[in-house]
Amino acid sequence: MTTQTGAPVSLFTLPSSLMRAACRALPPMVLGFGLLLLALAPATPARAEAVDDMMEALQIDEILEIMHQEGLSYGADLANDMFPGGHNDRWGAILKEIYDPEKMRIVMRGHFADVLGQTDMHRLTAFFGSDLGTRIVQLELSARRALIDDDMEAAAREAFRVADPEAPRMRQLTRFVEVGDLLEANVTGALNASFKFYSGLVDGGALQMSEGDILSDVWGQEEETRVDTEEWLHAFLMLAYEPLSDEELEQYIDVSATPEGRVLNRALFAGFNAMYDEISYALGLAAAEQMRTQDL
Repeated sequence: MTTQTGAPVSLFTLPSSLMRAACRALPPMVLGFGLLLLALAPATPARAEAVDDMMEALQIDEILEIMHQEGLSYGADLANDMFPGGHNDRWGAILKEIYDPEKMRIVMRGHFADVLGQTDMHRLTAFFGSDLGTRIVQLELSARRALIDDDMEAAAREAFRVADPEAPRMRQLTRFVEVGDLLEANVTGALNASFKFYSGLVDGGALQMSEGDILSDVWGQEEETRVDTEEWLHAFLMLAYEPLSDEELEQYIDVSATPEGRVLNRALFAGFNAMYDEISYALGLAAAEQMRTQDL
């Protein structure tokens, strides 16, 4: 596998932060309750209103703004790892265009609404509009913002590493992850996003690889991705839900286990997966162009 300039390149020599960033592509709970547009049949006003009400209750716009900030930070690190000249103003402008919150919202909402279908979300909308539901969303948003900071993330991960897995709170969190299938969904999303990124590099002329080669290399990092995702996910949940009582967290688990909760979870992952697939491919194309420009 070579670049256009002939220098050897291996996926394993590219920044490992790519896989870690992809693991964060999906909100693990909110939230995971946890750029191409999809062609959808026109939504009826009532259905569109229900979708918007659910997105408002989950504060999706705030989540996307956090993801925007995460993307700018990750993109800067990516440039410093991949480009001879590192991060620059032109790359910063490209990142702002790729991680544009409004574009992200359009893609996310389309796929979210498609999976949500005609499912009655009134109970869930009411829950997330309640004092407890609103508090949970705010705690998740605060934790997500906090983990943008590398030192805070390192501390949260260490707290998970030293935690007793048999402690009541840790057993609750493990059950929460299992109820929402959060680990598998996040790992799948991370691997898909990584595949899209490398596809963008290939299509942009920075790498020469077949689709089979990309799949082989990406899946070769499945175990590493799973371990890293599990650690980050539990670190996030521990940080976010620390202020909740066991009874409050149990109520949240019960809500997420309902048929409506499971549909909402699938809809959120569908929306954010599609959004990050598009972002990752665009990022790969842009990175390829940047590499070619700096090689001239």
